[in-house]
Amino acid sequence: MYSFKYTYLHFFLSAGTPYAGGVFKMKLVLGKNFPTEPPKGFFLTKIFHPNVANNGEICVNTLKKDWKPELGIKHILLTVKCLLIVPNPESALNEEAGKLLLEQYDDYSTRARLYTEIHAKPKPKEEQSSNVRDKSSDGPIAKKHAGDKFAGEKKIIPVDKKKKEKKKVLKRL
Repeated sequence: MYSFKYTYLHFFLSAGTPYAGGVFKMKLVLGKNFPTEPPKGFFLTKIFHPNVANNGEICVNTLKKDWKPELGIKHILLTVKCLLIVPNPESALNEEAGKLLLEQYDDYSTRARLYTEIHAKPKPKEEQSSNVRDKSSDGPIAKKHAGDKFAGEKKIIPVDKKKKEKKKVLKRL
């Protein structure tokens, strides 16, 4: 028996799909009757995909009618990764994505890449550290000064001031 109710996972996809380079966070919810009943899977990262609903719910037969207790979590993860590579528009939760995939693949691919770029691309390390929020805070980060990007971020010095400071240093030498 499993001792946890849910777990968070990250999918990293390589080239060949509109999701290439994205990092997608997924939540796998194990009910009290797991493994006799299938878990529920949700993407926490917003994704444009025929088999993922707007609330992030994942539609794949392995998590529904084809579930067998002996399949296990490893099989689920492999199935979800394959679903990202080869979507199944016939069982679409996101009808718009399913229709685009079948009728206008280029438009589907463009939209999926845009979502990936906006929601799933890893942030540069410096941006991650400057955008760290207090976990108890739900709102935006307050600014200390109008010129600051976020509270706690180093103050940005205009280029002209930097040049003057540099000139002062050079004069002293």
